[in-house]
Amino acid sequence: MKNRSFKALVFAALALLMLHMTVHAQDVASSPQHKLVVVELFQSQGCSSCPPAEANLNAVADHPGVLALSFGVTYWDDLGWKDTFATSTYTERQWSYAHYHRRDTVWTPQMYVNGHADLVGTDRAQLEAAITQAQSDGPAIEWSGNSVSIKASSRANSAGDVWLVRYDPRTQNVAIGGGENNGRTLAQRNVVRELVHLGTWSGSERTFSLPASSASELNTAALVQVQGGGDILSASVQGGR
Repeated sequence: MKNRSFKALVFAALALLMLHMTVHAQDVASSPQHKLVVVELFQSQGCSSCPPAEANLNAVADHPGVLALSFGVTYWDDLGWKDTFATSTYTERQWSYAHYHRRDTVWTPQMYVNGHADLVGTDRAQLEAAITQAQSDGPAIEWSGNSVSIKASSRANSAGDVWLVRYDPRTQNVAIGGGENNGRTLAQRNVVRELVHLGTWSGSERTFSLPASSASELNTAALVQVQGGGDILSASVQGGR
C-alpha cells in the first residue's frame, strides 16, 4: 500500500509539472515578440534648430529596442552650407511621409516613430513617450548571408515596401563652415548612407538579395513598411542589436 501511495504521489507531481510546462509554453507562444521601434530624424547640418533633435536621436540610439536613423535632407543646401551626408533620396523619403499623411509641406527637424507618429524631436520626454507607445505587428525578418527573407504573415492587409538601410553607427564630429551653424561642430550618429528599395511584400514569404555595401563600417537594417510612406510594420538589424 505504501509503495502504491508513493507511486501515486510521483505520478501526480509529474502531471502537475507537465501541466505547468504546457501552460508556460502556451504563454510564451502567445506573448508578442519584442519589436524594434524605428525613429527617423530628417535634418540638415545647415539648420540651427536641428542639433537639439539630433542630440535626442543620439541618446535614444543607445536604447536596445530602438533603431535610430539620421537622414540628411537637401533643401537647406543652398542657404550657406551644403550638408555633407544629404541626398535627394532622403528628401524624397520625407516627402513620401508628408504625402501619405496628406500634408503639403516638410520641415526640419522632423522625426517619425515607426512611420506613424511625427514630432519635432527637440522634446526628449515627448520622444520617449512616442517610443513607448509605438506599435508594430508585421512579419518576421530573417538574415542569411547576402540575403534577407520577409516571412509569411496572415496579418498583411496591404502590400508593403521592403527597404534596405545602411547607416554608420559611429559618432562623427562634423565641423560646419557656413550657414546657420557656421563655426559649430555637430555630433552626428547613425547617419544613413544608403537607402535601397528591395521590392514589395504582400503576405507570402519573399527573399531578397542584398547589394554590396559601399563601406565595411556600415550597419545594415531592413524595414517592411506600408507602401507610399505608411507605418513601419517590422524592422531588423543584421546581426541583431
